[in-house]
Amino acid sequence: MGSKVLSLRMDGELLDRIRQHAAKRGMSVQDYVIRTLIREDFDERFTTSVDETERFYGQVG
Repeated sequence: MGSKVLSLRMDGELLDRIRQHAAKRGMSVQDYVIRTLIREDFDERFTTSVDETERFYGQVG
């Protein structure tokens, strides 16, 4: 898979906060943002699959 470019425009204060969070984890801002997006995507897909399973089998309890 090739790399693509995503450009973001954000408030300077937000960028500073993201830099601080990334630095605490020893990560670059780019890596921090990518990992956050991946985690959010996984959480959303997981929640959707749980909802679909509950609809399919009926809610337990």
